[in-house]
Amino acid sequence: MKRILLTGMLMAAAQVGAQQYPTKTIRIVVPFAPGGNVDINARAVAPGLTELLGQPVVVDNRAGAGGMIGGEMVAKAAPDGYTLLMASNSVYSVAPHVFAKPLYNPLRDFAAISGISNVPFVLISHPSVPAKTVREFVALVKSKPGQMTMATAGTGTSNQLVGELIQMSAGIRMTGVPYKGSGPALIDLLGGQVDSHVDQLTASMGYIRSGKIRALAVTTDKRAPLLPDVPTLAEQGLKGFDATTITGLLAPAATPKDIIDRLHGAIVKVAAQQSIRDRFGALGATTLGNSPAEFAEYIKQDYAKMQKVVKDANITAN
Repeated sequence: MKRILLTGMLMAAAQVGAQQYPTKTIRIVVPFAPGGNVDINARAVAPGLTELLGQPVVVDNRAGAGGMIGGEMVAKAAPDGYTLLMASNSVYSVAPHVFAKPLYNPLRDFAAISGISNVPFVLISHPSVPAKTVREFVALVKSKPGQMTMATAGTGTSNQLVGELIQMSAGIRMTGVPYKGSGPALIDLLGGQVDSHVDQLTASMGYIRSGKIRALAVTTDKRAPLLPDVPTLAEQGLKGFDATTITGLLAPAATPKDIIDRLHGAIVKVAAQQSIRDRFGALGATTLGNSPAEFAEYIKQDYAKMQKVVKDANITAN
């Protein structure tokens, strides 16, 4: 009887908390360093969420282990809606399969709120690299075995996985250089410390437009509208290649449905704002705003797909 009463009291308290939510600052954990696609998504929607929810929404970068450090922080946080995770395929589909001892299970430890953006990857290089097409790039790598470098956003990230798939498809092998996010990787690419990188278009678009880095190919099956002169990988010999990133918001599992619904409603409104659509569109991304159930189903399917890809590519991390 006491256990039943205690359970009832806890449920009642959770319901009251959900009805009053939010009453304090909400933190969005970005599990990568500033400057990359996930960070851009979080900082783009935070002001709109602040306005709609009536409480400050702040971004907290917690980089490391392919996004698993920040992911674990949110997975273990109180399920009260005040600690959220901005996550991409790296966090919910790739890293859990790459690391021998994953710090969370994305299908068990998180509640989906909404997908926010869909963005292509782009294969980019420093202008000093004497290759202007993928075919020229492949030939160059083959002529300099073990000498060419490819930055990644970190071990166990989707950037690394797509880079590995490009190398496998092209029959080449480069030296991988892992960073704690796309932001630091881009900095070293801009400085010429590394030769190439596979990045989300949102993070690299400005540098491509300015000519500071060169876009060799987009990874989608169709050309990106903002880069009409940049061919796809499939057009340049890697038949059937198609890869994108879907970034979205997650909460700890067991977060009350009322809170999930409140956050989802706010995200949908923010994503529908013309200023946000224009901002993402200028970076080559498409805004989403799908339902919690739709986003959860996408994560489930992508998690299963990436499990096979990681195994076939033999990508592992300690």
